[in-house]
Amino acid sequence: MQNPALAFRPAAGTVPEAPGCYLFLDGNGRVLYVGKARILRQRLASYFGAWTTIPERNRAMLESARSVEWMVVDSESAALHLEWTLIQRHRPRHNIRFRDDKSYPELVLTTSDEVPRARVQRGRVAAGDRRFGPYVSASDIRATLDLLIRVFPVRTCSDGVYDRAHRSDRPCLLHHIGRCAAPCTGVVSPAEHRELVDGLADFLDGRTGPVLDDLETRMRDAATEQRYEVAARLRDQLEAARRATAKQQVVWPESVDFDALALSDDELEAAAHVFVVRGGRLVGQRGWIVEKSAGMSRAELVTSCVVAFYEDRSDDVPPLVLVPDAPDEADALTDLLTDLRVASGRGRGARVTLTVPQRGQRREFLVTVEENARQHLQRARMRRASDLASRSAALDDLRARLGLDEAPLRIECFDISHLGGTEVVGSMVVLEDGLPRPQAYRRFKLRVDANDDPAAMREVVRRRFERLLTEQAEPLDAESSRRRSFAYPPQLVIIDGGPTQLAAALEGVADLPLDGVAFVALAKRFEELWLPGEERPVVLPRGSEALYLVQRVRDEAHRFAITYQRSRRTRTVRGSTLEDVPGIGPGRRQALLRRFGSVTAIRSASDDELLAVRGVSPTLVAALREHLGPPVPPVPPAPPQES
Repeated sequence: MQNPALAFRPAAGTVPEAPGCYLFLDGNGRVLYVGKARILRQRLASYFGAWTTIPERNRAMLESARSVEWMVVDSESAALHLEWTLIQRHRPRHNIRFRDDKSYPELVLTTSDEVPRARVQRGRVAAGDRRFGPYVSASDIRATLDLLIRVFPVRTCSDGVYDRAHRSDRPCLLHHIGRCAAPCTGVVSPAEHRELVDGLADFLDGRTGPVLDDLETRMRDAATEQRYEVAARLRDQLEAARRATAKQQVVWPESVDFDALALSDDELEAAAHVFVVRGGRLVGQRGWIVEKSAGMSRAELVTSCVVAFYEDRSDDVPPLVLVPDAPDEADALTDLLTDLRVASGRGRGARVTLTVPQRGQRREFLVTVEENARQHLQRARMRRASDLASRSAALDDLRARLGLDEAPLRIECFDISHLGGTEVVGSMVVLEDGLPRPQAYRRFKLRVDANDDPAAMREVVRRRFERLLTEQAEPLDAESSRRRSFAYPPQLVIIDGGPTQLAAALEGVADLPLDGVAFVALAKRFEELWLPGEERPVVLPRGSEALYLVQRVRDEAHRFAITYQRSRRTRTVRGSTLEDVPGIGPGRRQALLRRFGSVTAIRSASDDELLAVRGVSPTLVAALREHLGPPVPPVPPAPPQES
């Protein structure tokens, strides 16, 4: 058989001999596969040889591909970084996929703020913030934080609570019970509060000895000086610090920092597990599932897992990483990790070391991590046995009952929401391979408010598919950070409504050149699927997987639409008083509400506080006073009553 990729093989000499990334695309411009190469010309040449020499895992991708594009970078480590970025952006079907990677909470210190706060958070953190963990459960990390703020009373309140306390010059309850140093009211200066934050960070990093020694010394000195109340308070802080230390399990006799990654895999999936060790203590762990591409080697899997883990934790790369197998392109991976460590400001010029322990204590420790990965994979297999089978059955059932040529791997569902014809919005939710893909969800603000659902549906569907054709006509700019939000066509479009809404949607795209896109409407009353031109609906059997799937996507579209509509309604109600003020447009109105929180707080603010908001001039302050009234003087505190 002839290699199908020969039909779009690049002309001789056009592929550069340089490191970079390449992308295979289908006929709709959708990215099927992203790869990296030390020398692009050599790597791409391997895809355009004799069909019998092509690895089995690449053949299915090449049969679907219709073009290939590439981009050049200056190093192999940059190619690794770009490959991961492109995979996250496009989610190609033929690359490995990572799941369960955002379910672990972490303790974050917002050191990028002038007055940092400690909080429990999941997912990415802002640049400059410090993270600790990940922890297995949020309750564990909150219990640890509750103990530690007795020793390091750092701010834990939200920005809104902090701003209110700052404006009123009254600390909240946390200060009065000894859980906050009250930087909001100047009880401690920002510099003194920063010292508390740094001490908490050192403690969480495993440097607990100096903290415990200092507390014990101060406690004994206070007792010797007969300051018994101070000594009792220090005793309680010391006990809290020791309990928090006990929660960090000692796993190494020396004060060392390293991460240990282990894998357990089968033909379809792999479970990755990481133990995070700081100062010889186990301070966090994380596990996730990797959906493998066919024929992926262990070396490639190790590289992908290491990059995936540290791309989200670029501020916490240790000097040593234990791995189960040597990664492919180990030098490039080491360069990438070293660059991340240096960029975070925590590296002192030494390279990150990747090592495969063969014996001794390191090997025994990695075996423990491997056991956690094995148990994670076992649980994933049980879920996969039911989930994969049910999703496949649902998609195949839809294909058969709707008369589609193939199973609808991408389904989009549209819904309309409004409040009596005002604030009309639309939603688009997406299923890929039977699973929700929230990154592809989109919402629409209708250009004209009217109580006309068919007209609204006509506008939303047309806007969606006009964008599809526009973005398909543009060249793929993978170096740009701009996402091609609408460039991938669905195989099936579900309209929330009956034949009237379906007819309106089809009218909206009647003059657009769409191929391979099927439209149906899902009526709420009897859960009927209406096909274009059919007098009778398709009724899916009760209890069928196909019915459950279309109900889930319809309910998700409704939830997404009404959530957006409520947010629009809230913004309208909150800003209605300000809308009457001349010169206050949407941008300034939003800035004022973000700064003060309510119209009442804006009215109570001083002229200087109003002028501190970006875009507010003395003329606008005068207009605000004219429409909202003069500032409300603060209520003085009641004098203490004599007993």
